Amino acid sequence: MSLSHTAAEYMLSDALLPDPSTSRAKLRLELPSDRLLKFVTVGLPLCLVSLAFAREFSAGSQISCFSPTNFTGKQSAYTDTACWDSLIHHGFDAEGRAVTKSLWALKVFPYSLLVVAVLMYLPYLLWRYAAAPALHCDLLFIIDELDKSYNRSVRLVQHMKKVQQASAEPERFWEEYERARRERYFEFPLLERYLSCKQHAHALVSIYILRNLLLLLFLAATCLYLVFLHLNIFFQDEFSCSIKTGLLQAEPHIPSLIPCKLVFFSVFQLTSLSVGSVYVLLIPVVIYNALQLCQWDKGLLSVYEMLPAFDLLSRRMLTCPLNDLNIILLFLRANISELTSFSRLNAVSALREATANKEDIDTVIDFMTLLAGLETTKPKHQ
Repeated sequence: MSLSHTAAEYMLSDALLPDPSTSRAKLRLELPSDRLLKFVTVGLPLCLVSLAFAREFSAGSQISCFSPTNFTGKQSAYTDTACWDSLIHHGFDAEGRAVTKSLWALKVFPYSLLVVAVLMYLPYLLWRYAAAPALHCDLLFIIDELDKSYNRSVRLVQHMKKVQQASAEPERFWEEYERARRERYFEFPLLERYLSCKQHAHALVSIYILRNLLLLLFLAATCLYLVFLHLNIFFQDEFSCSIKTGLLQAEPHIPSLIPCKLVFFSVFQLTSLSVGSVYVLLIPVVIYNALQLCQWDKGLLSVYEMLPAFDLLSRRMLTCPLNDLNIILLFLRANISELTSFSRLNAVSALREATANKEDIDTVIDFMTLLAGLETTKPKHQ
């Protein structure tokens, strides 16, 4: 056996991928942009609510009323408590008629942010329980099959090398090889048919679009809610309170209206502005996540087209990209570290681009036959 054949045999044996020792149980079932959206939309209101509650518990009363000078300390404390419990502004309109305006939204504002955080978490729960299990199974199968397809190609090269060395007629060998390629004897029907089947399925893409639509709806609803608060009550840090109710209604020494001021009104404003501005900035991100489904991610499968007869990209990927196959390709890109064969084929692709006679390297089989020293007997393309 010649030195070149011996070296090629060692090179081909090293090209095989080892069997995975551990199961791929830690696949990423969220895209990086979706994970960032979940962290910001859920974490921001929870963080601000915790700060607001900590400030309230440490500072005490949220309101300060200007009680009459003849009030005792207990009466002043009762006035603050009663006005904070009612939070009703008593005023007069342009015609002098008495009007009331409820400021209860200020009291429930921290709790409304908790509701916002729960609503923002619902799209994630929808994806986790409705789509993630099926997506996990799809990714496990496709990643294993892509790696196995690469190994089958390497083993095929090893077998071809042995057959070519034992062949007495090299020209006849290459004729048989070309005929086998034309008749697609080297294809991977299970993997290609599975991917083609996913191209006609729409369960995952429907759930993903629904997730983004729900998130977009909740973001828009939260922004509108904050705008409503600012236009109605978030510019009124002072109000007139009436405590002449119940047993105190007939007391002559109690004034009809007592001026009060919200102590931490600026905190409410800053919190609402922070949440609203961040959510407005996140709306284009959600729209971008939905729009990325409108085009194919062809970069990953184009590398695997170097495998013999694996041409799903060029033959079938011509339809509308709104299907489950496009979703799976996006998540394969996010789990590219689990796809061991991709890095090796990507390196072969780079060598293929740098090769002078590119017409002699059609697939990874051709490239490895060059490594095996068979290029001296392979007929050149005219």
